[in-house]
Amino acid sequence: MRASARCGARTRNGAPCRAPAVHGKTRCRMHGGARRCGAPKANGNARKHGLFARDAIAERGQVRLLLGEAQKLLRELK
Repeated sequence: MRASARCGARTRNGAPCRAPAVHGKTRCRMHGGARRCGAPKANGNARKHGLFARDAIAERGQVRLLLGEAQKLLRELK
């Protein structure tokens, strides 16, 4: 175990990962050396780009405004 190659990744604090690399690879099982790791092919989640985020935020603001007006009207009717 001590003589095995180490993972080439860096931890969050900048120190090298101390885990042993997977046989035949340069990374440990937690940093990408495991089989079938990473995003799947044609991953739909990787396509998120925020193009519609501005529209969604504006729509939520409109809904919030409409709800506020409805609450105000209900208070006036009481």
